[in-house]
Amino acid sequence: MELKKKGNAVGLIETSSIARGIYVADEVMKAADVEIIVNRTICPGKYMILIGGSVSAVTASINAGVIAAAHTCVDHFIIANVHPDVFPAVSGVAHIPEVKALGVIEGFSVASIIKAADIAVKSADVQLMNIHLAMAIGGKAFLTLTGDVAAVSAAVEAGAKVIGDKGMLVESVVIPSPTKDIVSEFI
Repeated sequence: MELKKKGNAVGLIETSSIARGIYVADEVMKAADVEIIVNRTICPGKYMILIGGSVSAVTASINAGVIAAAHTCVDHFIIANVHPDVFPAVSGVAHIPEVKALGVIEGFSVASIIKAADIAVKSADVQLMNIHLAMAIGGKAFLTLTGDVAAVSAAVEAGAKVIGDKGMLVESVVIPSPTKDIVSEFI
C-alpha cells in the first residue's frame, strides 16, 4: 500500500452497510482527484474505503462521503500527514528486527485504529508491527507496536486517548517483556 499521486493525506469512511458503502465509494471518487488504497467489505457486514491524495482532495472526498453515508457512517477520519510506517503495518510487511516491549490497542472501528496508529508512532520512538483491520474479529481492529517500555507506554497512552475520546476504545495493554511465543503471532 502506497500513495501514487501527490500528497500524503489519507482518509477513511467505515459504514455499517455494504450497499451504502459501495455507493459512498463512488461518491468519494467523484468528489475529488483521490486514489483508492483499500475499498472492501469488512466484518461483520461493514464496508470501508481508504483513500489518499492531497489534503484538499482527501478532505473534499471524505466530506462528500460522510454526507453520502448518512446514518450508516460508523466512523471516519482525515490524516493530513500520515506517518510512513502506517502502510507497511496495515499491509503486514513491516520489518521488525527485535521486539522489546509490546503495546496493543484495540478499538471498535477500523478508522479509530488507523488514527491511533498514526498518533502512537508520531508520539514516541516505537515501531508499528501490525494493524489488523476487522477481518474475522467481529468488526473490531487492533494494532501492535514495539520499542522500549517507556516509549511503548507513551505511544499506547497517546493512541488509546485519541480513540477513547471518541468512545471507540476496547482495551489497551503494554507487555514489558513478551514471551517469544506471543511475539511470533505478530511478526
